[in-house]
Amino acid sequence: MRPELKDFKGFNLKKLPEYDGFAPGHRACQGCGTVLPLKLALKALGPNTIAVSATGCMEIISSPFPYTSWRVPWIHVAFENSASVASGIEAAIKVLKRKGKISKREKINVVVFAGDGATFDIGLQFLSGALERGHDFIYICLDNEAYMNTGVQRSSATPFGAHTTTSPAGKVIKGQVTWKKNLMGIVVAHNIPYAATASPAYPVDLMNKVKKASLVNGPAFLHVFSPCPTGWGCKSEDSVLLAKLAVETRIFPLYEVIDGKYILNRKIDKPKPIEEYFKLQRRFRHLTPEQIEYIKKRVDEEYEKVVKLSECFGIES
Repeated sequence: MRPELKDFKGFNLKKLPEYDGFAPGHRACQGCGTVLPLKLALKALGPNTIAVSATGCMEIISSPFPYTSWRVPWIHVAFENSASVASGIEAAIKVLKRKGKISKREKINVVVFAGDGATFDIGLQFLSGALERGHDFIYICLDNEAYMNTGVQRSSATPFGAHTTTSPAGKVIKGQVTWKKNLMGIVVAHNIPYAATASPAYPVDLMNKVKKASLVNGPAFLHVFSPCPTGWGCKSEDSVLLAKLAVETRIFPLYEVIDGKYILNRKIDKPKPIEEYFKLQRRFRHLTPEQIEYIKKRVDEEYEKVVKLSECFGIES
């Protein structure tokens, strides 16, 4: 265990911070599964935080001039370069500390919030560079599995079989034809101190992972499952339920990777039928029994890989 996390004391439901770094009154869709983890992350980090936001839904809904929901210093940047801008902010903080303009003991969190399009696709090289250079910052990918802000186009985070406007389900193709990119595998290959998956259906787990990410020295990455009622064709009240079902069906396992060592946070020995997850979403209604069976098999295979990696190290959450 890293020395920074040796005496880690997490949050619990009876003792949560009152601080709210993201004000209500924003323009997110009802049931938005991205706003909830963003609010939880800022609650975990506290006010001494600088946020960087890639272009996407969160920028559009949070900052229509002259209003803003951000209660921390916030900078909106291009689709692709949020990790680079965060690198510059972190470097500037180091210079200010060296010059005595900021106390060397003061902890200032630098955090990126970006969607799957900005992370899996357009900004992947920028993210890779920032991780490789070892900048001390947190990158949180809020993954709603498509380019939702621009009209529900597919990204490399879009799951196999899902209908989007650029992977339509019809006679020629049956939705998205490729499997979701293994972004966690790519990130972990950079040998960073901390990486984790998280879900808004498990808020305390999410907040504790954000807190751990803030404590480690060096880059940290969180991949957060973020249901989108508008793009997924689900009821707004089902967002958290879908986030929970994604974990319970093994579609989105919850785990951490600390210095390359895998820790499975929630083992699912008896997964719920994957159909329970699919039937609540319009984007999967066209799936054939053969497609569903293929997805089941692949999901179980991917889940077992994480189980075996965690068993290699014998670390329990």
